[in-house]
Amino acid sequence: MVEDERDLADAVKTVLQKNNYAVELTYDGEYGLDCALTGTYDLVILDVMLPKMDGLRVLKEMRGAGVETPVLMLTARGDISDKVAGLDGGADDYLPKPFHMDELLARLRALARRKAELRIGGVLRLGGICFDPQSLTLSGEGFEVGLTLKESQLLELLWERKGNFVPKDMIIEKLWSYDADANDSHVESQVSLLRKKLAAAGGGFGIKASRGVGYRLVES
Repeated sequence: MVEDERDLADAVKTVLQKNNYAVELTYDGEYGLDCALTGTYDLVILDVMLPKMDGLRVLKEMRGAGVETPVLMLTARGDISDKVAGLDGGADDYLPKPFHMDELLARLRALARRKAELRIGGVLRLGGICFDPQSLTLSGEGFEVGLTLKESQLLELLWERKGNFVPKDMIIEKLWSYDADANDSHVESQVSLLRKKLAAAGGGFGIKASRGVGYRLVES
């Protein structure tokens, strides 16, 4: 959540945590953009009026960098221009201030469902390789193989951040969550298994490792 009204941000964080969301707060646009560009987050709540960089600029930079994380814009009540600019700029929904917490929760649930539907329904294409998240199958050049759920989640994470390194701690968070006992060796094992299946499928994509940095999808 990127919101400079700290009392409001703290109140929202408390409510969201009680509803099983993990929440991070930032209070200015520049730092909010830095966080959003990591691609770590499942949803972003973004205020329009922010210090250092306004929310519309943050949104523009996010979409320009290829970050597709769903964004809920917070706007001043009755300010149609902000709503129009936000939606035209790539926001997925908007909520005027002041708002009721129940409506915020409902809108976040709707955005989460929409994201899940897109991930399940769409086939990911990596050069000559196709991955179907619904059937967990990877195919290319006459080859088809099934992936495990963890391999599927890892491939989706690397694909979403294609061209950028994904740190091991982010992979652990997304695949096992921090409450699990997973460690670096679990990540290395999953990467090794997925790398072999990508190689078998052909299509010219593999996984590059950088010590101390992480992993990313690369063209062979």
